[in-house]
Amino acid sequence: MPIIPKGRWFDDFVVGETIHHALTRTITESDNVMFTTQTMNPAPLHLDAAYAETTAFGRPLVNSMLTIGIVVGISVHETTHGTTVANLGFEEIVFPGPLFHGDTIRAETEVMAVRPSNSKPDRGIVTFEHRAYKVDTTVADADQTLVCRARRNALMWRETATSA
Repeated sequence: MPIIPKGRWFDDFVVGETIHHALTRTITESDNVMFTTQTMNPAPLHLDAAYAETTAFGRPLVNSMLTIGIVVGISVHETTHGTTVANLGFEEIVFPGPLFHGDTIRAETEVMAVRPSNSKPDRGIVTFEHRAYKVDTTVADADQTLVCRARRNALMWRETATSA
């Protein structure tokens, strides 16, 4: 059964547009422990509460690879679901603020560049900048802390390629 595209086609993206994603996600301790152990990361900063208490953060940090996975995942329905050929890679990923168990994040994606493929006329490359913010639910309209920023390139189908 074919996937029914829900994302945008290459030609639908406009440079400078920011998509504010509807989904949010609260990161649980279980999420962090399971992801960290499944990916064979033994860092006590993510797994050992007693150790983490001795660090500058005072508690376990969420694994940054889990963070980036969730941030990109949040964006899929409104960007690339069923319309992407491949993720080509990341140019830059930064984690300017900490993320802890119980924190909720929201994400947005800005379209940074759009260019047709030089070798495949039915495809194009879109550069996205994904940004995730820790949501402060205790204060209305509170400033939100940037916890992740990632720039990535995706090879996208043109809509006309699927209808030919």
